[in-house]
Amino acid sequence: MKPEILIISPMQQSVHDALEDGFIVHRLHDATDKDKLLADVGPSIRGAITNGGIGVRNDVLDRLPKLEMISSFGVGYDGIDIDYCKSRGIKVTYTPNVLNDAMAEITLGLMIALARHLPQADRYTREGKWAGSGPYGLTAELTGKTVGIAGLGRVGKEIAQRCQAFKMQVVYFGRTRQDFVPYPHYGSLVEMARDVDWLVNVMPGGAATSKLFNAEIFDALGPEGFFVNVGRGTTADEAALIEALQQKRIAGAALDVFEKEPSVPEALLKLDNVVLSPHQGSATTKTRWMMGDLVTRNLKAWFDGKPVLTPLT
Repeated sequence: MKPEILIISPMQQSVHDALEDGFIVHRLHDATDKDKLLADVGPSIRGAITNGGIGVRNDVLDRLPKLEMISSFGVGYDGIDIDYCKSRGIKVTYTPNVLNDAMAEITLGLMIALARHLPQADRYTREGKWAGSGPYGLTAELTGKTVGIAGLGRVGKEIAQRCQAFKMQVVYFGRTRQDFVPYPHYGSLVEMARDVDWLVNVMPGGAATSKLFNAEIFDALGPEGFFVNVGRGTTADEAALIEALQQKRIAGAALDVFEKEPSVPEALLKLDNVVLSPHQGSATTKTRWMMGDLVTRNLKAWFDGKPVLTPLT
């Protein structure tokens, strides 16, 4: 009999197509009465698919007594209680590496847009101000600046290489020093923020990093410093960030993630020293296909009795 699986969060069509022949698929995210669906099919579910941000709550897991594995879409997994899954013997997989390039590209894109005022310059041109008021004002640039990367993992390393291509000096913050990377290490985020021109956050979400980037960090970054967040929205104290931007205690921010997505604070929308992106770091046709492909390959490997490709547990 085909394994029954539960899709918890919306997935792209390529994922559904890949599962069509080998699995009986139930879609929790589409269910009008989710409680009834869990009551009806929960006892038969052996596999689940979700994304790392939405994850799957433990009370939902409790209604899936035969669950063997969770295939998660994304590199973050803060929505999944890994320790609880381990205690249940549930295999968890995710999709690292395939999104590294897309994430690094958007990070540099956000940095360039913020430094060179690309959104503002676009509006200036469209509104006819170039002809009427003369050239747009002077802006900043990346060349010669120091960038501090908080979270030098797979994505962080790709960002670092691209920053070097822009003739920037790279340093990084992490709880442990990485012996074989060519960048100076900081064990203190405050000290790194004080020494850099750009502070780029690639940290994962979770209790350990909640509001890690706070008023103290922004004050250390200073009125000529720029903050970029492509990690998780929960890692930044959004109220403190807004206040620092409003008071020009930092020069600007470029944000692809927010604390309560898809809600973006009105105060951020009103600021002109920010560039805002709707959490689209990995949202390219190629990368999302590759992520979906890895989700389904992990699932199929498990139910074929083979080793999964990218395990978390």
